[in-house]
Amino acid sequence: MEKMFCLGLVLGAVGGALIVANSYKARSLVKKSQAELLERVDEMMDERLKDMSEKTDKTEKKAK
Repeated sequence: MEKMFCLGLVLGAVGGALIVANSYKARSLVKKSQAELLERVDEMMDERLKDMSEKTDKTEKKAK
């Protein structure tokens, strides 16, 4: 069962890659989605860094 799943996964990935490679619309859609994903990841990382800096500021104030 796992072999069939892996085979289907590989075939789906290869088929998707072929479609994207041969279609301008699909390729532009993939690029747009990648840009949106990177933007969201950057926002999440900024929020985490802000939270971490606030936590360190609080612990430094408590230590004093």
